[in-house]
Amino acid sequence: MIYELRTYTVKPGTLGDMIKAASTVSREIRKDDYGKLEGYWSTEIGPLNQVLHMWSYNSFDERARMRAELAKNPRWTGEYVPLIRPLLVRQDVRLMNAVREPVAPASTGNVYELRNYRGKAAGGLKQWLDAFTAVLPEREKYSKIVGLWTTEAGQPNEACHIWAYPSLNARAEARGNAMKDPAWQEFLGKGPGFLEEMHSTIMLPAPHSPLQ
Repeated sequence: MIYELRTYTVKPGTLGDMIKAASTVSREIRKDDYGKLEGYWSTEIGPLNQVLHMWSYNSFDERARMRAELAKNPRWTGEYVPLIRPLLVRQDVRLMNAVREPVAPASTGNVYELRNYRGKAAGGLKQWLDAFTAVLPEREKYSKIVGLWTTEAGQPNEACHIWAYPSLNARAEARGNAMKDPAWQEFLGKGPGFLEEMHSTIMLPAPHSPLQ
């Protein structure tokens, strides 16, 4: 299984138009016939005026085939693309392999956090992943991870992980409680040393996102 995370930066003031087009016209045309939609979000804190959408495919070959078929769909090229083309400023794509397949939160109405970590050269990312996955059961006592991936292309040597929280206050509480956990404290003593960069983005699910 390959996962594709697409980040679209749109012009200020057009985020609502982008989400409306995606949740209506795009969803009606595309459904899950050209890759399965795993999640669709807009950014709330961090980089602004962005939407992020994640798709899954059985393989790189299937992705290439399905995207080629989508490009030939007259409704896609004639109805959806003209709607969003004037809104777009930038498009970024990550192709990712799952370390932990995405699992929907037990409840809906969540805020989501995407964390992107770039590992140091010569094995830093693997060292971080080994340490992180070992301590993850302890960390999940306080909040559940939605998914964990490593990037194959777009942003190499990177791990992406998504978390869901009922609210920003719940996020602060969960992270505060985790900071008091001895196992998590031990991980924090070594894990960041394997990394070059860390980024966090708070996201809100769009109306049509499977992950709510």
